[in-house]
Formats: sequence, C-alpha cells, structure tokens
Amino acid sequence: MGDDSEWMKLPIDQKCEHKVWKARLSGYEEALQLFNRIDDDKSPEWGKYLGLIRKFVTESNAVAQLKGLEAALAYVENAHVAVKTTGDVVSGVVTKVFNQPKARAKELGMDICLMYIEIEKAEVVQDALLKGLENKNPKIVVACIETLRKALSEFGSKIVTLKPVVKILSKQFESREKAVRDEAKMLAVEIYKWIRDALRPSLQTINSVLLKELEEEWVKLPSSPPKQSRFLRSQQELKAKFQQQTQEESGEEEEETVVAVDPYELMEAVDILSKLPKDFYDKIEAKKWQERKEALEAVESLSKNPKLESGDYGDLVRALKKVVGKDANVMLVSMAAKCLAGLATGLRKKFGTYAGQVVPTILEKFKEKKPQVVQALQEAIDAIFLTTTLQNLSEDVLAVMDNKNPSIKQQASLFLARSFRHCTQATLPKGVLKLLCAALVKQVNDSAPEVRDAAFEALGTVMKVVGEKVVNPHLADLDKLKLDKIKECADKVELGGKKDAGGGGAVVKKAASKAPPAAEAQTKSSAPPKKSSGGPPGKSAGPPKKGKPASASSAKPKKTMESKDFTETELSIEVCEERAAEVLPASCLEQIDSANWKERLASMEEFQRAVETMDKMAMPCQALVKMLAKKPGWKETNFQVMQMKLHIVALIAQKGQFSKTSASVVLDGLVDKVGDVKCGGNAKEGMTAIGEACSLPWTAEQVVSLAFAQKNPKNQAETLNWLANAMKEFGFAGINVKGFINNVKTALGATNPAVRTAAITLLSVMYLYMGAPLRMFFENEKPALLSQIDAAFEKMQGQSPPAPTRFCKKAGNEDECDNAEEQEEEGGQDIMDLLPRTEISDKITYDLVSKIGDKNWKIRKEGLDEVAAIISEAKFITANIGELPLTLKGRLGDSNKILVQQSLTILMQLATAMGPGLKQHVKTLGFPIIAVLGDSKSNVRAAAMATLQAWVEQTGMKEWLEGDDLAEELKKENPFLRQELLGWLADKLPTLRSVPGDLMGCVPHLYACLEDRNGDVRKKAQDALPMFMMHLGYDKMNKATSKLKTTSKDPIVVMLEKARAVMPDKPAAPVKTGGEKGSSETSRAAPRSQAISEDIGDNKPEAKKIKGGVAAKKSAPTKKPAAKGVKDDEDRSGPLFILVPNAKEQRIKEEKQLKILKWNFTTPRDEYLEQLKTQMSTCFAKWLQDELFHLDFQRQVKAITSMSERLESESDATISCLDLILKWFTLRFFDTNTTVLMKVLEYLKMLFAMLDRENYHLTEYEANSFVPYLLLKVGESKDVVRKDVRAILTMLCKVYPASKIFPFLMDGTKSKNSKQRAECLEELGCLIEGYGMNVCQPTPAKCLKEIAVHIGDRDTSVRNAALNTVVAVYNVCGDQVYKLIGNLSEKDMSMLEERIKRSSAKRTAAAPAKQSVNERSPKDHAANPNGTLIRKSAQEDPNKLKIMYRTYRIQARQNAQHSESSHVPFPKVFQLDLDMIEQDQIRVNELPDLVQHKLDELLEPIVIPKPKMRSISPHLDDLHNSTASTINFVISQVASGDINTSIQALAQIDEVLWQENKAEVMSGHIDQFLIATIMQLRLIYNTHMADDRLDKKVIFKLYSCILGNMLSLFSLESLAREASMGVLKDLMHGLITLLLDNRVEVSEEGQQVIRSVNLLVIKVLEKSDQTNMISALLVMLQDTLVSTAGSPTFSDLVLKCLWRLIRHLPETINSINLDRILFDVHNIMKVFPKEKLKQLKTDVPHRTLKTLLHTLCKLTGAKILDHLSMIENRNESELEAYLRRVVKQPGILFGIKSDRGNEKGSLITEDGMPKAKARDDLSEIFKKIGSRENTKEGLTELYEYKQKCSDVDLEPFLKTTSPFFQSYVERGLRMIESEREGKPRIQNPAVIGQHGTDNSNEEDLKPAAYYERLKILRQRQGLENTRSISGGDDEPQQRAPLSCLLSSKPSVASSTDMLHSKLSQLKESRELCQQEHNAQPRSPSNAHTRSASPAANLGDLKKRLERIKNNRE
Repeated sequence: MGDDSEWMKLPIDQKCEHKVWKARLSGYEEALQLFNRIDDDKSPEWGKYLGLIRKFVTESNAVAQLKGLEAALAYVENAHVAVKTTGDVVSGVVTKVFNQPKARAKELGMDICLMYIEIEKAEVVQDALLKGLENKNPKIVVACIETLRKALSEFGSKIVTLKPVVKILSKQFESREKAVRDEAKMLAVEIYKWIRDALRPSLQTINSVLLKELEEEWVKLPSSPPKQSRFLRSQQELKAKFQQQTQEESGEEEEETVVAVDPYELMEAVDILSKLPKDFYDKIEAKKWQERKEALEAVESLSKNPKLESGDYGDLVRALKKVVGKDANVMLVSMAAKCLAGLATGLRKKFGTYAGQVVPTILEKFKEKKPQVVQALQEAIDAIFLTTTLQNLSEDVLAVMDNKNPSIKQQASLFLARSFRHCTQATLPKGVLKLLCAALVKQVNDSAPEVRDAAFEALGTVMKVVGEKVVNPHLADLDKLKLDKIKECADKVELGGKKDAGGGGAVVKKAASKAPPAAEAQTKSSAPPKKSSGGPPGKSAGPPKKGKPASASSAKPKKTMESKDFTETELSIEVCEERAAEVLPASCLEQIDSANWKERLASMEEFQRAVETMDKMAMPCQALVKMLAKKPGWKETNFQVMQMKLHIVALIAQKGQFSKTSASVVLDGLVDKVGDVKCGGNAKEGMTAIGEACSLPWTAEQVVSLAFAQKNPKNQAETLNWLANAMKEFGFAGINVKGFINNVKTALGATNPAVRTAAITLLSVMYLYMGAPLRMFFENEKPALLSQIDAAFEKMQGQSPPAPTRFCKKAGNEDECDNAEEQEEEGGQDIMDLLPRTEISDKITYDLVSKIGDKNWKIRKEGLDEVAAIISEAKFITANIGELPLTLKGRLGDSNKILVQQSLTILMQLATAMGPGLKQHVKTLGFPIIAVLGDSKSNVRAAAMATLQAWVEQTGMKEWLEGDDLAEELKKENPFLRQELLGWLADKLPTLRSVPGDLMGCVPHLYACLEDRNGDVRKKAQDALPMFMMHLGYDKMNKATSKLKTTSKDPIVVMLEKARAVMPDKPAAPVKTGGEKGSSETSRAAPRSQAISEDIGDNKPEAKKIKGGVAAKKSAPTKKPAAKGVKDDEDRSGPLFILVPNAKEQRIKEEKQLKILKWNFTTPRDEYLEQLKTQMSTCFAKWLQDELFHLDFQRQVKAITSMSERLESESDATISCLDLILKWFTLRFFDTNTTVLMKVLEYLKMLFAMLDRENYHLTEYEANSFVPYLLLKVGESKDVVRKDVRAILTMLCKVYPASKIFPFLMDGTKSKNSKQRAECLEELGCLIEGYGMNVCQPTPAKCLKEIAVHIGDRDTSVRNAALNTVVAVYNVCGDQVYKLIGNLSEKDMSMLEERIKRSSAKRTAAAPAKQSVNERSPKDHAANPNGTLIRKSAQEDPNKLKIMYRTYRIQARQNAQHSESSHVPFPKVFQLDLDMIEQDQIRVNELPDLVQHKLDELLEPIVIPKPKMRSISPHLDDLHNSTASTINFVISQVASGDINTSIQALAQIDEVLWQENKAEVMSGHIDQFLIATIMQLRLIYNTHMADDRLDKKVIFKLYSCILGNMLSLFSLESLAREASMGVLKDLMHGLITLLLDNRVEVSEEGQQVIRSVNLLVIKVLEKSDQTNMISALLVMLQDTLVSTAGSPTFSDLVLKCLWRLIRHLPETINSINLDRILFDVHNIMKVFPKEKLKQLKTDVPHRTLKTLLHTLCKLTGAKILDHLSMIENRNESELEAYLRRVVKQPGILFGIKSDRGNEKGSLITEDGMPKAKARDDLSEIFKKIGSRENTKEGLTELYEYKQKCSDVDLEPFLKTTSPFFQSYVERGLRMIESEREGKPRIQNPAVIGQHGTDNSNEEDLKPAAYYERLKILRQRQGLENTRSISGGDDEPQQRAPLSCLLSSKPSVASSTDMLHSKLSQLKESRELCQQEHNAQPRSPSNAHTRSASPAANLGDLKKRLERIKNNRE
C-alpha cells in the first residue's frame, strides 16, 4: 500500500507514464474524466498530453489499454491539437490494437481512426490503414479492411479516396486467409455502391469464382446511390440540412456521384514498349505479309491493355502509320488501325502528341470501300480524337473536305458529326466552328448523296450541341429546305456520348468546380438542374461561359423563334406596293414618281411623317425601301428630295425590323451618294443606321465591296472615311479584316490622293484595335507608302481605342451580333489568325528529310540551312509542316553542338512563323527542347531556354503542364536540366491562374530535387516549391510526403512549412481594360463588357446595373482577408526607413576594408542577396523588407508604391538608405517581370528628382553600385523601358558629375547587346554636346579612339550612334577630331566624312531658319536635358527674346530704327503706342495705372551731423525735378513685392534703355538697378513660385520683363561695364539658380524663360568688365567649392562660364587687371591647395585654374610675375611657384601682351631707374594706400615719390582702379600738398565752380564733404559705384574713361550690403540735388548738359502719361 500511496499523489500525466500498470490505469481513468470535463478545445491542458496519446493506445496491459483507448478517443474528439498526433496514434492503433483478441479494443481502435477522419485527417488515416494491409498478421489486415469499409460507408467516396484502395483490392482477393477474402469482398461491394461499374475493369484479373460472387452481390444492391451519414467537422453545419433532404432530391445527385470516378484512373499502367518483340521493326518492314502480320498481332495484343505507361511511342506510331498509309494488304491496314486505336485508348492525352501525324493518313485511307477497313479506321480516328482537341485536328479535316473522292469527304463529315457529340459550346472555338461549318455547307451542295447526307448529319449535330443561335449565321446561304433538313437531323441527334470515357473529364471538371466538401453538392436543392433541363444536355457538362448568367440558356429558344420572323425573303414589287399602300397615304404613293420635283418632295415629307408615327411591328421595311427605290429611285436629280429619301432610309432602319434583305435594296444607292457634297451626310447616316440594324461587320463588307466596284474616287474615299468613323463608334467586334485588306491595298495604290489618305486613316483606326500585326499585311508595299503607313501608326501609339457608342440592335440580327461578341470573347487567336499563312509541308521533301538525317554533319547543316530558308521565305506558315517535327527532334540530340544550336534557332523561327498553331507540336518538339536544357554547355542551354520562352509565348503553359511529359523530364537525374527546368517553372507558375492536375505528377521529383547532391538544384527546387504549392495547395503536397522515407520526409515537411509562409497568391482575373497587353487587348475590353451587358437584358441602363451587382458580389469575398490585414496596416503606419547616424559611412568603410562583398557581379548570387538583407534589416521597416524580397512580384510592386508615397515625407531617411535602395533596384534589373521593372523606373525618376531638389550629390560608392546595372537596361528591347532609362540618365547628371558617368557609358559600349552599345554611344554624344570635350575621361583621345572603333560595327544602329557621337565631337572641336580618333579604315573614314559633311549642311540650312521669328514655336526650344543651357542658347536669335519681351511692354516704341519689328503678330493697341492713344481715345479700353507712391517721407529733410565749425541749413526743392531722383524711385519699385508694380517700373526703365540717346541717364545707377533686380529674382524664387494661389503666367511675365531689361542693359557696353564685381557675382548666382529651377521648366513659358536666361548669361559674360566678371566667377567658384550642400550642376555652370571667358582672353587681355585676377586665384589656392583640389569629387575646378593661369602666362610671358603686387604673403599658396614653372616652359618666356605700364615700351625711366624697380616701388606704395591702416602713410610716400620722380607716370596704376579710388588718391595728394604749403585741406572740384578759393571754407563744410568721405569709406569696403552721381563740369577733363575695377584688396561685398549703402546714398543725394539746383542760377554755363536731355525726355514722358490719364478720366 505504501507503493500505491506514492503514485496516487502524482499528477495525471505522470500517472499515465508510470511503470505500474495500475497507476497507468488510474491515470487513464482520470484523464478520461478530465478530457470530458474540459470545455475549451484550445485549453493549454491539452498540450500536456500531446506526446502521451500514442502510449495510451499502445499500452501493453490489456485492461489498461481499454481505458487508454477510451481516453485517447475522448482526447481526439475534444482536443484542438489532436490533429498533430494523427500519424503516430493511427499507426499505433494498427500495430498494437488491431491485433488484440478483444473485440472492444478493435472497436475502440476503429472509432479512433474514424474520429481522426472526422477532424479532417482522412488522408493520413487512409495511408496508415493501407500500409497496415502489408502486415503479415491477418488480424491486422482484416481490421484495416473493415475500418476502410466503415470509413467509406459513413463518410462517402468524396472523403475516402478510392483510387489507392481499388489498386490494392485485387491483391487482397489472393490472400490465403478466408477472413481477409471475405472482408475484401464486403469492401468491394461497398465500393461498388459508390462508383458502380467503374470498379469492374480493376477486378477483371481476380478469380472468376470470386468475381461471379461479387456480381451476384452487386445485383442485389439497391439502385439508389448511398448517402454520406457522417460528416467532417467542417461539414457539421450541413448535417441538419442533410437529414431534412428528401429521397427524391438526393436521388438527383446519383448520376454525378456514380461517374465521379474514372475507371481509367483506377487501373495500373502497363509498359508495352519493353515487351515489344526485339525484331518488331524489322518484321514490320518485311516483304512477306505474314511476317508483318506477326508483328502487328504482337502489338495488337499489347495495345489491348486499358492503361499504358507513358513513353516514347514515336517510332511505333510511325511504323503503324506507314502500314495504314502504304500497305496493300487491307487486312494488315485494319490491324494497324486497331493497334492505333488501342494505343490512343491506353495513352489517352499522352497520345495527343502523335495525333497530328496519324490523322491525315487515316483520312486519306478512307478511300478504301471495304467495310471492315472503314470500321477499323473509324474506331482509330474516334479514339485519337479523344486524346486531342477538334481545334488541333481541324486543319487536317478541312484539307480533305475538298478531296475529289466522295468516300473521303463522307467519312470526314461523319467523323466531324461523331466528334461534335463530344464537344460543348464552351469547348468548341468559334473560329474553328466557322471554318468547319463553311466546309460542311459547301458539301451540302455536293453531287454525291452520301456526302450531302453526312454533311447534314454533321451540321445537325453541331446545331444540337451549340444551339441554333450560334450556327444560323454560318447557314445564311442555305435555302429553307436544307435548313429544315439540318434541323430534322438535329432533332434525331442523341448526345449520350458524353457519359462514356471520353466525357469523363467534363463530369470530373464539373465536380471539381464545386466546393470540396462532399455534402455541399448533395445538400443543394435540385431546382436549378430542373430549370435548365429544358436546354441541351450538353451545356450542363461544361463550365458556364464567363460573364454570362445562367438565364441566358433558357432564353435561347425564344430568341431563335424570333429570328425566324426577321429572315425575310425578297418580295415582288407588287406585294411591296400592296403592303406600302396599307401604311402610307394614297397621295404619297401617287406623287412618289411624279415628274414635278415639288410633288416628289411633298410625297417624301408625307412618307417621313408616316414612318415616324408607324408602329415597329407593323412597319413593312422591305416594302417601304422598295417604294423609295421606285423610279427615279436613287437617280433622283433634285438634291432636296434625295436628302429626304436618304433620311427616311435611316429612319426605317432605326425604327423598324430591318433585315439584310431590305438593306441590300438601299445600300447600292447609299454608296452611290456617299461622295455627294449635299447628300453625303445623309447617306452616311443611313449606312450607320443599317449598321446598327444588321451589324457593322456585314454592312461594312457590303458597303466597301460596292464602293470599290465603282470607279468614283470620291465615293471610295468617303466610304473609307465612314468606315473609319464607324469602327470607332461600333468597336471592332466581328470585323472581317481579311475582307477589307484587299480593298484597302487597292485604295493605297489609287491615283487619287483623297482615296489614299482615307485608306491610311482607316488603317490608323484599325491599328488602334489590332496593333502591330496589322502592318504585316503591308510589308510588301513600296517603301514610300510603307513609311506613310508607319507614320500614321506612330501617331496612334499610346492611344487606346474609344469605348463603343453604338451597338447592334437586339432584334432580328441578334444572332449576328451575339456571334460577333462571342468571337470577340474568344480572343487570343483573332488577330494572328487573320495573317495569311503558307503551307510548307510540300517543301519538306523526302530528300530534305534525308539530308537532315545524314551521317555527314556538313550535309546535315545544309539541310538545316534549307529549312531555315524555307521558313524565312514563307514568313507565316500553317501548323502542317510534314515530317519536319520528328526530323528536327533528332537534331536536338545531335552530337555536333553547332547543329543543336542551329536547330534551336530554327525552332525559335518556327515559333514566330507558326503562331498559335504551334500548340499541336508541343509534345513532339517542345519537350525535346526541354531535354536540351540538360546540355553541359551553358551557351547551348541558354539557346534552349530562349527557344523555350519563344514557344511558350505562342502556346501558353497549359500544353506543357498536361500529361506526364514534364514529370518525365524532371525525373532525369541531370543537374543542369533540373535547375534550368525548375527555374523556368518558378518563373512561369506564379503567372498562371490555374494549372492542369497533372502538375501533381511532378511533386515527387520536386522532392527528389530538394535532396539533390547539387546545391544549385536544391536552391532552384526550394524557389519553385512555393509556386507549386500556390496551385496544388499545402495539403496535397504534404500528403505526397507520406511516400517518402522518414529521413527524407521530416526536412521536406519543414521546407513545406517555410514555403507555405512565402507562398504567393494566385494572380487575379485580368481586368478588361487591356493595360499591359497593348492596343489589341485594349480594344477587346469595351466590346466584351458590352457583350456582357447586352446578354443580361435589352434595357441598357438595367444591364449596367446588373453588371455592377455581379461585380459587387465578386468583390465581396475579398473583404474577408482585409480583417486579417488590419494588424498589418497598423504595423505599417510607422516610418519606412530608420535614420541610423553614420550607417552609410560605416557601410562604405566596411566595403573599402573588404569586410563585406563589393557590389560587383554579372548576375546576383545568393551571398549578395543575403548581405543586402542583413544591411537593410537595421534601417528598413521589417514589413517593407519582407515585401521587397517577396517572391510574388505584386507584393514588390506594392512596396515600391509605398516608397513612392513616402518619398517626400521621408526624404532624409531615404537619402540615408540610398545606397541600399539603389542596390535593391539593381537586383530588379536582372528580373524579367516588366511590371516590376516599370514601377522601379518610375520610382527612380521620382527619387532622382527629389535628390536634385535636395541638392544631394551621389557618392562614388552609390554610383558604382548602381549606374553599371542601370546601363544594362538601356539595351532593353522594349522602347518604353529604354525611354525611362534615358530619362533617368539625364536626371543622374544633375546629382552626379557627367565626367564620372562617362566612363560607365564607355564600359557599356563594350556590351554584347547591340541596343545597349547604340544607346550608350548616343548618351556619350549627348554628354559631349552638353559638357564639351572635358567630359571625356580619362582623356578625349583615348575615348574617341574607342568610340571610333564602333563605326565599323556590324549593327546599323551602333554604327549610326558612333557616327553621331563623333559628329558631336566635331561640332565642339572641329577638325581636331581627326587627330583624336586616330587611324580608321578607308571605309569607316569615308562614312565619317560623309556624315560630318551632311551634318554641316544641315546646320548651315538651319541657321537662316532660326532668324525667322514667326515660324518658330516654343516647342522647338526645349531645354537641353544635360544642363548645357548656356552653350546651346548662344546660337539663339537675340531679337527673338526681345520681341517676346515686348509683347509685355506697357509703353510704345517711337524710335525709328526699331520699326522693323512691326511684323510681330500682335495688335498695336497692346503695345500702348502713345501717339495713337492720344489721337484716338476710343480704342483704349483700359490703361494701366502707374503705382502712386507717397513720397512725403522721402522728401523730408535729412538730419545731417552738425559740423564742429558751424551748422548749415539745407535748402530743399521739389525732388521730382531731379532726373537722378526719378530714376532712384523707379528702381526702388523694381524690388517691390507687388508684381504689377514691379512690371510697370521695369517697363519705364526699359523705355529709357531702349533709346540710346536716353540710356546714358542710367549711368551711375547700374549697381543700384542690378541690386533691385537681384532682390526681385530672389523674391520670385522664394515666395512667388512657392505660392500656388498666384497665376504662373503672371510670374513668367515678370521674369520676361526682368530678362528683357537685362538684355537691353547688357547690350549697351558702356553701361554694362559699370557693374561692379560684387553685383555681378550676385547677378550670376541669381541667373544660374533660375536656370536650375525645375519649377520653371515645366511649361512652355518657362522654357522660353530658360532660353532667355541663357542668352542673357552670354551677354553678361561678353559685355561686362572682364576683370570684374572673371573675379566674380572665381569668388563664386570658391564659394561653391567650400559649400558641400551646393548642387554640382551649379558649380559646373560656373566653370563653363569661366571657360568661356578663358577662350576670349586673347582679345580681352589688354583690358584686364591681372593683379586682381591673380589675387583671386591666390585666395582659392590658399583655401584649396593642390592636394585638396585633387580630392574633390571632380577635377574640373583644378583643370580650370591651371588652364586660366597657363593662358595668362602664354599671353603675357614672364611679365606675369610682375602682377603679384596685391598678394601680401606669396608663400600662402602655390601660385607663384606654379607661374614660375609655367613661364620656364618653351614658348612661354615672351608673351604676346604689350607693356601695359608704359605704352612707349621703354625699359628704363628717364631718371635712369629701371622700370621694374619703379613698378615694384609704386606697387608697394599703392598697396599701403589700399590698406585701411597704412593709407595715410601710403599717400605721403606717393607724394614724396612723385616729388622725387616728377615725370613718373601713375596712369598705369590708376587706370585699372575705380573712380572713387582715383578721386581719393588725387584728393589725398592735394591735401598733403595744401598742408605742406599752408593751403586749406579740401577743395571739392564738384562745387568750386565760380566761387574759387574765396568760398573754399564754406564749401569745405557742405554736405558734399560728407558725401566724399562716404565714398572713401564705401570704396574701402568694396562698395564702389562706377561713376559719381554729381560730377562737375570739369570731371571729364580731370579723369579719362577708366575700367570699373578695384586695384586695392577689398573684401567681396554682397548686393544686400550695397543696397543698404544705396539707401543712405539716396538720402544724401537729395542734398547734392539741392546744391545742383542752387548752383544752376549762379552758373548757367556750367549746367549739367549731359543729363539735361534725358531729364527732359523723362519729363516729357511723365507729362504725356499724365495727359492720357486725365483724358481717360
């Protein structure tokens, strides 16, 4: 008891495992109670016993075992996790329970097995029970059979799979144990209940006595089918419904249940090929017929096996075919036919490969009249038909329908009749039906009665199968008697043939289409079948037509009856008159043929009123139109009457029941009048109405044939125009293209241009619907005509066909309309079937076949060459190619690999030529192509894969996946074959919506590949696993693992679980919009949708409503997964990218240190993929990474879409992960999925645009990882891809230097892809055009030599691209190109010279065209995509820009010299001509108001600092009297925030600048004006352009005004040279910023602005002071180099400007202050030494500085070293050292520049001092003067030096300085002189005037003194202005015109600082203005003559404007 107390305290689960059986018994009892208590099937308590349940059932103690089994049963019944224990527990039951003597134990074991079946584990249980049948213990076998029987009896044949049970059943009857045989017998009876006679064939081998007993038992069974009595858990809800069902309802499911199992599937396949006699092929060729008979008998006995093993039966079939076709012994012929029938029956679909070879021979052999031969042939061809489709055999049958032998025609028709019985409306293609019906209709009229009867039978059968509605359109030419006979035959036809073996497939398909649970089918109400029972029985066997409701079938008989009423016979004229008299007024009929036209017109009016009020059903259409045709009929001479007639025809067609018979009466007249000017519109209206009534296809065919039967070109042209428009209105459904092509060709060759134009218009409309195949009809036309057609087609590219607006009326012609719609639905083959195809079988002669099979490989090659030539010549061929398939198949296994590749090329050629007809050759030739994938040579495998892809494009995948052929190929243990084949399947399977069930046969071999020794095979198998699972399902694939060994099963199950997680969704049904499949697909969308809506009902609005409802129902299920995705959506709300600091830098560092793989490969390997995943995991959202690497391409597309949406909001994070993003995109470039690729390219365009906006510059690390792979896609075959890649390359140049992209493109020219080479060469040409020769890296010579090599390329496009690139170089550097390209062959050089000559001629011819303003459109001036705007716009006509600006002018031009601009096509009122406006006030609608400013504040006195000596009271006067102050005010308005104010101010300034005699008044205000303009440009850029509320046109108008002013200003060199360096710097910065503004480029106005800016930049560079300009650019260059955030394009443009100035240095060297330039270069070199310059991302700045210095040295020689005076410490940079090195070079020692310091050129000054020494001394002195600290000391030294050397010339030093500095020096010297001589300190020459020295003290204290001091301070700060505002009379004499440059060392002032100084200057100028006003009365002789005239002109202008304003008021 002590022991008992110990285990009794243990928990239940431990008791169950205890050593003591009593403890276990107690544990089982407690467990049973616990299991029954637990309510929650998902309770964690169940998990404790998961591993114990097997021990429950395998308990060794018999007593405890019973309790254990009870507990196990309770566990399985209640626990959710019980399914995991199925395999272990059931196997334990079989081995440890079924052998127990106790019946209770066995009963419990069976219950457990059945319970596992109930919880959805039927497959596992069944496998375990079948395995138990192999046990040696008969008790176990009996129990297993009994369990299987019980399971079948309770759950039914839908749950228990019968096929494996039936296979082992016959073996159980052979058991020695009677109990086993008895139990097997009971199982056989149970099985028979469910599948009936399908069981018989499988049991034919058992003992006859047993079979007889079984037969007796089967007879006793009730006829009603058994019912499922126990249900799965998923079916429990159906249980109640099932119990309520009536016996009658369940009985209706009997037929479907009985035939659900195909007996063929239950049989074992027999391999007969191995059992053939060894001498069979010798005997079959023997001369003695007895030997041949022996051979055939052997085959006949083998072929009687009901199921044959698949294999290569080609040789056997050829041998039998030869006997059938050529053997003279009819007995042997019938034997051979029986053998073929046996093979076809045993192989079924696998025999379809050979059907095409055998059927033509059998049909030809029907000429035999002996009944036994005919019967054997019939059996053979019928059996063969069941292995293939009627579509595949249709060509062979049609070929013999015209045979002269009536027996052949008869038997062919009978064969069709029998074949039609096995077809359904769904499986009989409309195209095939049309051809067969046409042939049969022809035979109906045959002279032989047996042929006619056979044709009637065939037509009757097809009418019964597909319905009268479908067949009637094809029987239109038959009379009523023949139609009645066909209908009689149709009534006699019995369609019971579908229930035999051939129809099994249809039934199975039906069953499969229903829900998997068996009870669902049984529990459904039987009402629907009853409703449809009235229709043909055949229709229920196939799936319903897509989009068609079930009610359509019930409506068909009604429609057919209606159609009889509308098939009118032609009525006599008398009958027509009678019927017309019933509905028309008598007066109308009397006057209809009156001689008086007015009476005829009145008659027509009455006719029209009668028709309008007539009832549709009562309208005798034929009678009415014949009355209209009554004399004069269509020859009516009065156009009013004729118009009425034609209108009435249209009314009758629209309102009545208009038939083709009626249409035939009027069409001739309509066509005759269609070209009439007055009646043509009504004629077209009538034809359109007839098209609606009788269908457009029929009407169009009649109309076109009538039009071209005439010789009137006007009628022909208008007919074609009408047809083109009608196609757009009706759509393309049912159009007979072949019927039009010949007429269109005739029209294209017409002499009348209108006809040719109309034909091309019609073709362009047809192109919208047909796409590229349409061109194939016209390939033989003349090149000129073909180019016109191509041009018309090109205009249509990218357009989609319009939706139909007119439709065929649902009336008498419904059959025709529906037929057209159904043809449209059929799709796929329509366009390709229209192409004319050539029969080449007669060219595949016996000699050619022998050649290809010859032993000598050279002869074999000759044969293959001949075949290739035959196919090339034929272009398009039929599917009948004779013996070629088997011949080529032999060559695919040729030992000579060259011939294998040639054969593959021929097969690829064959695919293109044959089109969809290729399907019937898939088995013969397609799978041998797959076999070539196992070749050891990679190039052969690549060729085979390309051929395979070409075939699949034509055939689709269905034919490849049907049968066991694919599985047989995968079975071969060839690693190359396996990996290629699995890779191909992995690509193709995700694109399919459904696959044949035969794919399951590949699964065992797929599992074998998962364990293959070759790693690549394993990898490919793992990739393919999810794709297989997508179609087959996890359960089926998991079940397939049960046959594997345990060691293999476990890892494969794990792989299945992983694959399940990544299994892609099946692709959705295609939406009928046609997006991706081109124009031909888009054309079908509208007609198809219309077909659906028309089938639903007559009322169109209702139809749409119903259609919408159907769509809603379909979309409803998709809402369920959305609930699952809620969590995902929540997870995806976070950021896509995680910003990790320095992560990118760390990755770059790791790659440099080789810690990770460098991103460099030809194809991405797994290790690169894994590395990228690892790197992305730290900075990508997890869900995004999962989507990006998902196997389903649709998930990848969604991920890219998400990235696109967040691009702007997460720009910083995107940039931080940019390298990883670009790397992932490179992987996509290796994919073949176009959808993903297009999405990738779309995102990349957005990405690079964002990078450009952010001024981000790609690193070399990022570029090297991306650009080479992007260039792979530039050679893509699809134009749309290449276009996007080119756009991306263009954008790439904005974020990465073009000079660094150049080497990538050079590498791209070495590609094997000719398209890639050509595109790369074109891009190189663009870069050279855009960036000049400096872009060529490493050197232009090396690059040009490599480019020139391609001139001799074999590919035309590559040659042209290379020539264009070299011509681009020629345009840049001229004849130097010949040196750069090196030696070329004579041929290449002649091509190049010719191309250069032509391009030069084009440029010359294009030059005058540019001067024509009116002929040029804005589109002709597209901005250069590579950013080379400045260079290109240098060639623009400057007058163009000025004319553009003048369209915005507010005031008119009066200057006579500009009168040439009068050709501008704008009314003069918009130019505001003041003279005209003053004379004619009526014409002025509204005059713009000038902005009225409050000037009071500006007129207030300015507080001047009180002088120490005494104060001065300033005298103020009217500020408006001063010209300078007026200009100041107008300039201040330029910077106004109000756009209109600014425009008006700019217009006033432009008025001044435009007139040269007034322009001088702007002198002295240039900096001020430019600063205001710069501020306005900044305001536009930062504020106006960002304001969406502003109209962009107003902004562009302001831009145009600004640019027009600038152009006018910089056209005047005297004013342009006044601009100071600081202002020029800011101006250039603003203009380049504007150039790079993407917002400006988007519109035409913006592009015009860009061109204007380009021209302005050229003007600024040319006209400004060159020293200031170069200095400004050098300072800008330094700023861009220092700033890392700047755009690389910005610095590139600055450098281009510098290069332009460098090129002009030889002309401008004498006007340049070299000291200042060298000082700026010194500053750059100080900040950026040589080493630092070389470390920059581009070496262009370094080369630019070197070029500048080298050019200066070349021009000045050694004297350049004398111009370093402004540099304080020369050792701070390498400038001096570099200059000395350059000077030492030969040819540099003596420059070409003259001595600028002394024009006389003397080397010694007069006092003997060397010139160089004097210059150095003076330089030091001026340096001190320019210094803020030492200026006074410098002035003193200069005064003393001048006293010492009295004749020293200071002009060279002062010449290059600013006027302020010169004035400062002069005043300083005078002050020193005055101090030393005791004179007053300052004498201001500006105010001395007549006062002389007497008033000097007073003048000394006037405000002018302060102004002079201000000028000195401003000059020191670099804020100089170029000319004094208030200079005096004598100023010109005191100072010669000098250059506006600083010679001191000022800091660069910004325009903002200068603006502040200008404002203070404006206040001070008032004082000066007052002084000028005061000085004028006292000294009238010294008046300001220079400014008087402009002031007067401005005053005059102001008065005139004021006068205009007053008059207006």
